[in-house]
Amino acid sequence: MERKICIYCASSNKVASKHFEATDILATELVKHGITAVYGGGSAGLMGRLANTMLAQGGKVVGVLPRFMEKVEWGHKGLTELILVEDMHERKKLLINEVDAVVALPGGCGTLEELMEVITLKRLGKFTKPIIILNLDGFYTPLVELLDKMIEEKFMRPEHRSIWTVVNRPEEILPAIESAPEWSEDKINIAAV
Repeated sequence: MERKICIYCASSNKVASKHFEATDILATELVKHGITAVYGGGSAGLMGRLANTMLAQGGKVVGVLPRFMEKVEWGHKGLTELILVEDMHERKKLLINEVDAVVALPGGCGTLEELMEVITLKRLGKFTKPIIILNLDGFYTPLVELLDKMIEEKFMRPEHRSIWTVVNRPEEILPAIESAPEWSEDKINIAAV
């Protein structure tokens, strides 16, 4: 059965080269393992790099792009499949539909919003697959500390730490997916604190 992984990543072309290099490593690993990437459909920044690297190696890439972004030509033109949707809400829903995992690369407010939404959905038992956060050079350390603070101050339970896995290098992403703790729909029973 075809495996699909949703990748949250940024559209900025101005980020440090280390982020592009990490994206290349992940893209190559996905192709090597025959995994299809599902991502936001953009042609710039880490989005474009992910797609271009995978496509150049014969990989499959599915983009999900709101129509208003297509109108300003932000969409990637060479994807395996480009799905146009009406708005950001529909995009986020389709990005995680029937995927085997979610990976968050470093990114901006859009990436953060997507990541927090899927963490919330997993807490509620509406999404049950692994969520991997690439904490390249400590990028997500403040977020992980904030999540720990939420647990410490009883806004979340200690068990909720099992919702996500933090890795420091792109080579660790696929092994982290394989070893992620099981999660089920009945976890809604521990959603409340």
